[in-house]
Amino acid sequence: MCVCVCKLNFDIHTLRYARREVSTRWKKILLQLGYQCEVEALLCVNRQSRLSRDWEQLNRAAELLQQVLDHTCLFPQGTGEQNKYLYVMDRLVSLDSADDFIRLAKEKYPKKED
Repeated sequence: MCVCVCKLNFDIHTLRYARREVSTRWKKILLQLGYQCEVEALLCVNRQSRLSRDWEQLNRAAELLQQVLDHTCLFPQGTGEQNKYLYVMDRLVSLDSADDFIRLAKEKYPKKED
């Protein structure tokens, strides 16, 4: 029983650490883009958060998020798909900052070759 509980606690701790790391990485890039005052609001996703009703913008956000997943190491291995960041990318698309975000993400956190 203790082994299972310890393993579960370790897994929860590891997942929380990875999520904090992802958030910190996104925050650093947003700060570089000049969103010092808005960074917390941009990263805040809750039940009241809504995606864009513009399907073209939403598709663009999904494509750009896929670029982040494919070409950067913003998401450490094992963190899985994090839908929260589709909301964030959607906001960046509406602010015309998504392409700059992708460029900085590729520069600061390039995908490491295995």
